[in-house]
Amino acid sequence: MSPLDAQKIIDALASGIDPETGEVVSDDSPLNNPHVIRALFLASKALGATIRRIESNDGRPGKAGKPWSDAEDKQLLQAFDSGTSIQELTNQHERSVGGISSRLVRLGRIKERSEVRERLA
Repeated sequence: MSPLDAQKIIDALASGIDPETGEVVSDDSPLNNPHVIRALFLASKALGATIRRIESNDGRPGKAGKPWSDAEDKQLLQAFDSGTSIQELTNQHERSVGGISSRLVRLGRIKERSEVRERLA
């Protein structure tokens, strides 16, 4: 799920709308609690700031060009080995397809970057 998709869901919930059906939630729903509504609007605002930060990075993902941590390498390899899609890997790690494929080559999981492009098809 992309951050923008998540924000749309949060906005619908904050407006008292079921994001799956488009129906208004019942009056006794916890989503009608003023504290919950404020929390959802705050979450949406924070997510919007994150989306703007990512987009303002010249269209590049948020971590493009930044160093990889050992923990991130481990997460990447586990997710790749479990069959996670390349698009999901780019979202999870805030990296480009090229960044993901280069890292997988460097870590010895694939031999050439073109293997990732094949997996995208």
